[in-house]
Amino acid sequence: MSEDIEKTISELHIYEKKLLKELEANPDATPEVIAENTGMDIKSVMSAAGSLASKDIIEMQKDVEEVYSLTDAGREYAEKGLPERRILNVLAKKDHIGMKDLANETGVDKKETNIAIGWLRRKNWAQIDKGVVNITDLGKGFASKMDIDEETLDYLKANADGVKLFTDDLMNGVKKLAGRKNILNVKRETSHSFTILPKGEEILKHGFEIKEQATQLTHEHLKDGEWKSLEYRPYDINAEAPVVFAGKKHPLRVIIDEIREIFLNMGFSEDNGEYVESAFWNFDSLFQPQDHAAREMQDTFYLKNPLTCDLPDMDLVKLTAETHETGADTGSIGWQYDWSEDIARQSVLRTHTTGISTKHLFEHEPPIKMFSVGRVFRRETFDYKHLPEFHQVEGLVCGEGISYQNLLGTLKEFYKKLGFEVRFRPAYFPYTYLSTESEIYLEEKESWIELGGAGMFRPEVLKPLGINQPALAFGMGIERLAMIRYDVEDIRMLYKSDLKWLRELPIDQGVRL
Repeated sequence: MSEDIEKTISELHIYEKKLLKELEANPDATPEVIAENTGMDIKSVMSAAGSLASKDIIEMQKDVEEVYSLTDAGREYAEKGLPERRILNVLAKKDHIGMKDLANETGVDKKETNIAIGWLRRKNWAQIDKGVVNITDLGKGFASKMDIDEETLDYLKANADGVKLFTDDLMNGVKKLAGRKNILNVKRETSHSFTILPKGEEILKHGFEIKEQATQLTHEHLKDGEWKSLEYRPYDINAEAPVVFAGKKHPLRVIIDEIREIFLNMGFSEDNGEYVESAFWNFDSLFQPQDHAAREMQDTFYLKNPLTCDLPDMDLVKLTAETHETGADTGSIGWQYDWSEDIARQSVLRTHTTGISTKHLFEHEPPIKMFSVGRVFRRETFDYKHLPEFHQVEGLVCGEGISYQNLLGTLKEFYKKLGFEVRFRPAYFPYTYLSTESEIYLEEKESWIELGGAGMFRPEVLKPLGINQPALAFGMGIERLAMIRYDVEDIRMLYKSDLKWLRELPIDQGVRL
């Protein structure tokens, strides 16, 4: 036990020793007294006290007292009387006053009249009947004596430096005055006291010497040879240190950046597109009929400004219209309806990033390997797995000889770099055929879950764009991946700015490459 005490003493800072010695001589000493007697500043005293308390050598008590004083307005009320008192004084002589004459008869400012009437009625000193203020019997009784809030106001006036302690009655008056605006100042004064604990008593009993100790070795110490005579303070490697929250990327940004790196390493180039897009690129270019349910306002954000967007090359528009109406030369019969340019011009917040792929196909010659990562917008109801705004990643490969096998191989490589085992199952998407959904295996849940969709673009999509080579496309929602990676059950957590969660999330907990 003696060795433990000696070790503890050797690790004490000189300020801790000074404070402990002062408490031995003066157990009731406040931080201010200790600072004066030891030559330390208050900050050093409190720091030393906190350190001693963390080692169970002393105990710190904190006491917070509220000090009440009058504001300038409060002092004016104390001199002139509260507005309702000034009205009551006049009512005691006249019994009643017309509301329109109240300000002139009583000298109460018009701005304060309504407040005063409210307090008169609340205190039952007066009642209002047909525009006339009448004094009550209770009001007549208070005409010659003070109410409790007036007594409190008078008491605070007599103690201009502020009051900490009140009788129960006066405290009720304080509460009443606090219910009014700009009458009371409330200042909180914090005081500390210390108590030596048994471990501290044992340290004092053992005894120690107070002398300066070196905490670091400097160039001057080495140069002058002073290091030979210095006493070095030992360090406690087990002492608590403040938690440092390093700056880091938001978890969604981590995943987005690492997905971009995967695509770039696989030889893809990046395209971004625009948030505001025409219905032509967002829907029509993907062979989605103009009466499709996904185009309804319940699912899509349509804009008033701009109300419409320009259509692209008219040859493309004409071929797209023919494909929708009759199938043109794609081998399809189309959707068999009259396609409308006006509907195609509508402005929308893009509902997916696939429109970026069709525009890229139109603007570039194959072979093409392109990806995009961006925000998309849908009229979803907020809940634990849906948001009206989220991120989507899209991949596109177009070239001679591209096949469904290339699609599966590309997906396997992509998900492998994400750190997942993947399997595929047939699916339906309106603008791809063949189509598939990718499922990844989660070891901790021992189950497969769907993460993304993919397929070969239909001829009805490619032909109007002037593309005569096969093209594969795949995509997924980044928030869904983030929920899996960060074990989040509510998608809203990713956008809540929960600082505790963001700080505690490990920096290296990102997508595994």
